[in-house]
Amino acid sequence: MVENFDWSNLPFGYQKTDYNVRCYFRDGKWGEIEVSTSETVEMHIAATALHYGQEIFEGLKAFRGKDGKIRVFRLEDNARRIRQSAEGIKMEPVPYELFKKMVLEVVKLNERFVPPYGSGASLYIRPLEIGMTARVGVKPADEFLFLILVSPVGPYFKGGFKNTDICIMREYDRVAPRGTGRWKVGGNYAASMAAGERAHELGYSAVLYLDPREKKYLDECGPANFFAVKNGVYITPASDSILPSVTNDSLQQLARDMGMTVEQRHITIDELEQCQEAAACGTAAVASPIGNIDDLDTGKRYVISKDGKPGPVVTALYNKLRAIQYGEEEDTHNWCTIVE
Repeated sequence: MVENFDWSNLPFGYQKTDYNVRCYFRDGKWGEIEVSTSETVEMHIAATALHYGQEIFEGLKAFRGKDGKIRVFRLEDNARRIRQSAEGIKMEPVPYELFKKMVLEVVKLNERFVPPYGSGASLYIRPLEIGMTARVGVKPADEFLFLILVSPVGPYFKGGFKNTDICIMREYDRVAPRGTGRWKVGGNYAASMAAGERAHELGYSAVLYLDPREKKYLDECGPANFFAVKNGVYITPASDSILPSVTNDSLQQLARDMGMTVEQRHITIDELEQCQEAAACGTAAVASPIGNIDDLDTGKRYVISKDGKPGPVVTALYNKLRAIQYGEEEDTHNWCTIVE
């Protein structure tokens, strides 16, 4: 393990590690896995990634467990999702076995950067695929680079697991109907930055977007999925423009395990009045509880947390998922891949 590292006070950000792994798709086939110590990529100034946004990525984590073993959470699901993203914007899908082999290799190569159990930190894993072919006309690339970098990151909640407020604003759309929202492409995040920064300036942690077609239904919550608890039922928006979150899927399964009904469907704005709990969920935060939701256009405030504290269901789901990731509880759904 790295010496003189303040594991308990790591930021959620990039930290230099020893290695990254790379693989090129050229002449119709994937090449050999390359191990690199470089933090840069050499590419043509006319590469499709730079000009036409042929870029996709994933985010997953490795955890050092209570038993000392390193676990990668839901590797197969991230492998599946990056293939769907590749197919969506005409890139070469990374074979599942190649994805898995590279994830496990990059974790092993950087094992000394996997934070110790009890620190609250983890190793963030960032797979990335970019179009490398030089193009001036709009056309998919023929050559691609798939690489994986890692960085030890601290817990998302520096101030502890507590409520934040979010806002609804209609002047921004996250994505277009039938657009790229269902795939993890960098352009979706670029499109959300103006709204996100505006929300932060106003003191909110994120924007709760509405559906881009009718502005009637809840969509994503900043860069995360949204879910709520309404009369004991776990509800989360359903839409072709929402990125299918691995974390949200995990929380839904855990809610079912707890005996809850789970509904993935259209959720209208006014339903927020009947919700007892709500949260944004994703790899970084697992579940970020929401206190209030302010509709900036109507001036209406939806008070989700009456006592100002995270609700019992969100808290239980958050603790359960974290316990599985750190090997504190049995992994009954076989979500974790142990790095041998």
